[in-house]
Amino acid sequence: MNSRFLLPFVVLSAVLSQPATAQDKKIAVSGYEGMIVTGYVDHGAFLNFAGPNISYKSGSTRVMFGMLPSLRYKEDQSAIKNASVLPVLGVGVSYAFKHMVVQLPLYYNAKTATKDGSWKPGLGIGYRFSQ
Repeated sequence: MNSRFLLPFVVLSAVLSQPATAQDKKIAVSGYEGMIVTGYVDHGAFLNFAGPNISYKSGSTRVMFGMLPSLRYKEDQSAIKNASVLPVLGVGVSYAFKHMVVQLPLYYNAKTATKDGSWKPGLGIGYRFSQ
């Protein structure tokens, strides 16, 4: 493998491994935020724990945009029913102030024999374990 392809990864890992103080760390990439959110979307409910995201932090406030691994609870109205609890992956924006979280997720409903596929917005509220 050519070493010029590895150079950007070495530089990026060196930058990310530098210790940062609270004053100079405003924008971050995170794998887990330590929060639990529940809410409503498309005539059903969801429960998620924020996954990988890009966040902006200022004091006790944090705004995150990222992936939302979730469990969706929805009763199927068709003759042949799906399970009422489904694992899904959403995307959305979360706003956290201290321990309170408000979330605007989007979940995709796949195409069926009677409906086209579409994105469905939701609204959630939750708790953040750390500030």
